[in-house]
Amino acid sequence: MSGLVYAFLAIGAAFNALGAVALIRFPDVYTRIHGATKCTTFGSIFSILAVAVYGIVQGGGAGGTMAVRAFLALGFLLLTNPTGSHALARAAHRSGIKPFRAVVDRLEEAGHGPRATDHGPRETR
Repeated sequence: MSGLVYAFLAIGAAFNALGAVALIRFPDVYTRIHGATKCTTFGSIFSILAVAVYGIVQGGGAGGTMAVRAFLALGFLLLTNPTGSHALARAAHRSGIKPFRAVVDRLEEAGHGPRATDHGPRETR
């Protein structure tokens, strides 16, 4: 079972490293948010699964508590990572940051673009 724990940790570390590379390599804030959030969420899932498996293998009260806490952390992670990345992307859009090589902005066409009350670049109409 320790091989499974090490495999989960290695997979988690690899995906977290890919998330760091996404922050460096991608051209704009939206693709950086997307790449980093997807990779680090997936990497954290495997790291938390490694902790849960380790807790289950340990057995007893302490191991069971460790596994339960790991699954609770997994649940909170799955709720907060997408919510946080959505909030960052929405704030970037509302502040007027345009995507790299964007051709169509459906939110702006629908009238949900940057507002005059937002802080950041003002639109001239």
